[in-house]
Amino acid sequence: MNHIAAAEEQIVSERLRRKLNDVNSAAQTQLSGVQDHVNFTLQQAYFKCAYECFDRRRRQEDISHCVESCSIPVVNAQNVVETEMAKFQERLNRSLMVCQDKFETAKLQQIRTEAMIDLESCVEQSIQDSIKTLPPLVRSLKASLSITD
Repeated sequence: MNHIAAAEEQIVSERLRRKLNDVNSAAQTQLSGVQDHVNFTLQQAYFKCAYECFDRRRRQEDISHCVESCSIPVVNAQNVVETEMAKFQERLNRSLMVCQDKFETAKLQQIRTEAMIDLESCVEQSIQDSIKTLPPLVRSLKASLSITD
């Protein structure tokens, strides 16, 4: 590979990295309300509930059971968010793998520069498609966690 091709590939790689940062930033921004609910509202409720469990008249086993019961809502909410975000990430990864496969095939058939342009275009489309799924994902999470705006 000549120096120009290597430089072009490095430039495209940097642009792709920035695009991936864009999807991460969009996800963090759009999910901030959900994360705040889990990290603050539900955690606060957990600690208040757990505090009430500590009573000298209770046995240690009863206290432990009470505290464990208090943690159920926050643990369930965290699991819901983690599961949905894992699905989102998996869909994005599959989409990017398709782009990579197209790129590898295109490298064999055409000039490397064209293949890089096609790769960048494919990644851009995959990222935009993923970002478009965030608002419905957030609405779904808010509904399942009973979050009202």
